[in-house]
Amino acid sequence: MGKKLYIETLGCAMNVRDSEHLIAELSKKHNYTLTDDITKSDLIIINTCSVREKPVAKLFSELGVFAKTKKPQAKIGVCGCTASHLGAEIIKRAPFVDFVLGARNVSKISEVLEHKHAVAIDTDYDESSYIFEEYRSNPYKAMVNISMGCDKSCAFCIVPTTRGEEVSIPSNLIISEIQKSVANGAKEVMLLGQNVNNYGRRFTNKSEIANFTELLKAVSEIEGLERIRFTSPHPLHMNDAFLEEFATNPKICKQIHVPLQSGSTEILKTMKRGYTKEWFLDRCERIRTLAPNTTISTDIIVGFPGESEEDFEHTMDVLEKVRFDQLFSFIYSPRPHTLAANFDNQVESATSSRRLTRLQSRHTEILDSIMEAQLNTIHEVYFDELKPNGKIAGRSDDGKLIFVDGGEALLGEIKDVIITKISRSLLHGKVIDAS
Repeated sequence: MGKKLYIETLGCAMNVRDSEHLIAELSKKHNYTLTDDITKSDLIIINTCSVREKPVAKLFSELGVFAKTKKPQAKIGVCGCTASHLGAEIIKRAPFVDFVLGARNVSKISEVLEHKHAVAIDTDYDESSYIFEEYRSNPYKAMVNISMGCDKSCAFCIVPTTRGEEVSIPSNLIISEIQKSVANGAKEVMLLGQNVNNYGRRFTNKSEIANFTELLKAVSEIEGLERIRFTSPHPLHMNDAFLEEFATNPKICKQIHVPLQSGSTEILKTMKRGYTKEWFLDRCERIRTLAPNTTISTDIIVGFPGESEEDFEHTMDVLEKVRFDQLFSFIYSPRPHTLAANFDNQVESATSSRRLTRLQSRHTEILDSIMEAQLNTIHEVYFDELKPNGKIAGRSDDGKLIFVDGGEALLGEIKDVIITKISRSLLHGKVIDAS
């Protein structure tokens, strides 16, 4: 009989893709099948995030629950970014953990599985040419890594420490992987990387495609692929050639994440982001000029060390000028192995909380205005997920989540939908009968 695998994924889309790789390797090579019941699982994996403090604290809380509820012989593994930066410390604090596997070592799952208290956290390990077994949590869309690691040195970010230096995956492997997913029913791909538009920064072996713009052109030529998304680009690498390809290529969805972090040029300099407020606004204006209906999302950190009221007002100014369609905003959280963790001028928590509340409140007003304008508009929606109560969900070209009445017959289909009801986070609509 097959063994059961329970896996919990925390964090970003790259972690989700790493979990898919783990599932693929374990199912094809070790006869595991997925279960959502911890008590029945033979292997429990938590794939961790360490970008903020809360997920790290959650890890040990979750591990305690796993240890109490698992079968006596079931194994527990910790993977991902927290595994990379804590390593053997995890086993020291939780001796019942059987192995620790870092974010840059996913292909080593078979090795660590068989060795009690194995720790594989080498951030210099290069698995850019490793061909994983196939598994997709959603057959209608594919997530595909195009690079691993990060060469940036942002003062607040632990990712370069946990995922190592940036290496681009050979373009032929990327194209091949997407072709396989399309052959299995996917019409949409999400290209993943810490800085996707810095693709070509470094290859283990030579590749014929030298930059992200050229990769986008090559991916768009794949027959049967209808939609291309990507995350996350870096504002510093948003040159005109890239933005023009984004705007004019009909297969590239008009949705883009442009992480601001701060609207203050002085804070951006301290953060070591490499661009100014003016550059960021110029790039967003260029996007809106070339493709006016593009939705722009962003990340913002408030309370970064040294942030003054004037600095924060610059952030609010960018919010007003760009009017982001989606905002991921957080209070600065000191992370180990980062420059900012040692800065003396930390902002008081009460001040940070007040600023975050103001930022989020204003964005909520902007978002309400954006969503109100969607009533009676028409979107092309790619349906990829069944929902309860006779509903099916999909996303418009510009990334809006839309629900309609419908069943399995709509899965994998792209249909025109008229919006009949709005809310802050999603839209409800009705499929327009082509007949």
